[in-house]
Amino acid sequence: MGAGRFAPSPSGELHLGNLRTAILAWLFARSTHRTFLMRVEDLDRARAGAESLQLADLAAIGLVWDGEIVRQSERSELYAQAISDLRIRGLLYECFCTRRDIAEASSAPHGAPGTYPGTCRNLTEAGRAAKRELRPAALRLRTEVDSFTIYDELHGSYTGVVDDFVVLRNDGVPAYNLAVVVDDGAQNIDQVVRGDDLLSSAPRQSYLAQLMDYQPPTYAHVPLALNADGRRLAKRDGAVTLAQLAASGINVEAARAMILTSLGLPTGSLQEALTAFDPALLPTDPWVFSTDPNALGTGKPIGWPS
Repeated sequence: MGAGRFAPSPSGELHLGNLRTAILAWLFARSTHRTFLMRVEDLDRARAGAESLQLADLAAIGLVWDGEIVRQSERSELYAQAISDLRIRGLLYECFCTRRDIAEASSAPHGAPGTYPGTCRNLTEAGRAAKRELRPAALRLRTEVDSFTIYDELHGSYTGVVDDFVVLRNDGVPAYNLAVVVDDGAQNIDQVVRGDDLLSSAPRQSYLAQLMDYQPPTYAHVPLALNADGRRLAKRDGAVTLAQLAASGINVEAARAMILTSLGLPTGSLQEALTAFDPALLPTDPWVFSTDPNALGTGKPIGWPS
């Protein structure tokens, strides 16, 4: 049996939405008798002290993971080897486009919004040499498909766009789409549970995994936590971290109970929730959470204990 994982970026404290996704990843893994791994995705968004705060909060809500914590910042040789292998196979090419170049091209008639139009795909060597004088190149994957289909336990069959996406940024940092595929493959992760805002990236990652002879994982993209305005929950929305909730008189057990209640699960402990866990019964709508007592006219915060 393979493994599941939770992979936060240490850019700050985790809020309740992040913790809810972590609990779901743990429940999916444990309910299918997989190991549960913790990976810190700290290639370029690490804030000093954030990792220790995040790991402490995850432990405080009751999560226990298997094995040592893996950090992307310590795996540069693995990514470099993957990029070298792809380059040797002729699957990479240099790209000199700016974000503005790509935005203007994709907004043109017949352009696919947000996708790379292939501007640098067939440059001559002379053309590449000239552009290298102006700016460093990123490396893009030379794809052979326009789309790819994955299976998601909550969304079913999902087909998404696969363009020539970046695998190495022009500052030398491996791109997320490459790093996550290499990490999942190297760690034998065959189940990925994460927020449904990442669903559209799964076809690109599964396509790359297949190219690299990894078995693409199964997915479960879970609904996000939103604020009362329907936007993704963020720390600016008030008391949404464990520390902020504690300052408001809500202890960690009550915070975990809020999360489990939002999932329709028993609130006594994570182990109790695990015995009742059934992915088919999970809510399909986002969890609306607000610390505003007048949110949606309820007179009490949504998601808070009565």
